[in-house]
Amino acid sequence: MKRPDFQAEIRELNLAYLMLAQQMLRGDRETALFRLGLSKDVADFIEGLSAAKLVRMASNQMLLPQFRFDDEQLARLMAGEGRDAASSSLHAAILAAGKAAEEAA
Repeated sequence: MKRPDFQAEIRELNLAYLMLAQQMLRGDRETALFRLGLSKDVADFIEGLSAAKLVRMASNQMLLPQFRFDDEQLARLMAGEGRDAASSSLHAAILAAGKAAEEAA
């Protein structure tokens, strides 16, 4: 059985992520830092990438974006499971913000 090669899809996703990250950082840096889960040093690096370096970095075989949740409860809340979708989303945001604060400390 032949295994699929996802290199083109990974490159495309990485490039979209890096371009979005640059746009977000240039628009509203503090919100972008929170939403992307980046440190200030990494944000500075990404924001300063030239187009050529952005494409080169995106061509890496590693997937650059990563999930910000590491437990099932947060994943379920983000998927809208719970009493109602609005409160689940709010609860997920509160949990994610708490995790970001814990990691920064």
